[in-house]
Amino acid sequence: MNRRGVSYDIGRMMGVNWRPVFDLKVVHRELEIIRTDLHCNAVRICGLDIDRLTTAAADALGQGLEVWLTPEMWDKSPDTTLAYITKAAAAAEELRQRWPDRLVFVVGSELTLFMQGIVPGKNIVARMRNPLFWEGAKAGTHNTPLNAFLGRAVEAVRRVYHGPVSYASLVWEAVDWSRFDIIGVDHYRDRRINDRYVDMLGPLFAHGKPVVVTEFGCRTFQGADGAGGIGSFGMVDNKTLFLHQLPLVGRLVRPRLAGKYVRDEALPARELRETLGILDRACVDGAFVMTFVAPIAPYDEDRRYDLDMSSFALVKTYADGRHGTTYPDMPWEPKESFRAVAESYARMDAGD
Repeated sequence: MNRRGVSYDIGRMMGVNWRPVFDLKVVHRELEIIRTDLHCNAVRICGLDIDRLTTAAADALGQGLEVWLTPEMWDKSPDTTLAYITKAAAAAEELRQRWPDRLVFVVGSELTLFMQGIVPGKNIVARMRNPLFWEGAKAGTHNTPLNAFLGRAVEAVRRVYHGPVSYASLVWEAVDWSRFDIIGVDHYRDRRINDRYVDMLGPLFAHGKPVVVTEFGCRTFQGADGAGGIGSFGMVDNKTLFLHQLPLVGRLVRPRLAGKYVRDEALPARELRETLGILDRACVDGAFVMTFVAPIAPYDEDRRYDLDMSSFALVKTYADGRHGTTYPDMPWEPKESFRAVAESYARMDAGD
């Protein structure tokens, strides 16, 4: 596996900012840990704010990591999204000129789900709850408008950015990959598809281009291996999460889970170790584990408030000001999954 990576969220935005505080010292240190201790040679930097994206990307590039820059604007119209992507690509070109051959620009992520205009629905929740959405997905009716948008996006991006371009697709999006330099697919294992997980990548290998699994992972609760990427969507009571981030009121509201879950750190560690082995043997060009840290999903000893169970993060965040013991300068502690990924990448790096 040439690219051994992890996703790094600098502030995705869905109702709330997934990284409310963007501390440059913390970002630098986390990227250093990703490179040295997690044994990554690539990082997929995701989020909305272009200044944050380029700042984190410059830090990662300066530390020797390859960067997959992934600007993500969710639930906006195609025209608004296209203008945003083009602006981000122009900013990415400035980085590419400083670090040639070390930057990949990702024009979007799972746009059938996350952008308006391909399937009905104002936002992702409305789209996923619409019975016509899944019927259309099975019939493939989303593919024509998706590829029409991607054609416009790639054309606009290549006018201002002159490096390699990819797209992070859903496995059931039939993308016209002739436009792209690298094939990207978000591909989560699930015990319902374990026996055909690699076979589902077969059509992508047939294009003769590098295939990279841009996103996969497992949450930290019993049964998460049957939830896939979106199966546990809605685990968190979003009303409490939103109220918690409001001034004054937020101090009176604790974000909580929307159901009863049992914490299980061994499960995602095992799943990630197995999946990385499977992908390495399948000869994918690279993989990005979802995700390094999730600041708005902190750990709590009371499982009602243990939002970390809902996240894919490799580290558990402390919300009460505590720092970890492994890294006393960081407000989190590595989970078993962190060690599983680190060991897997270290073996790959050594050629084992």
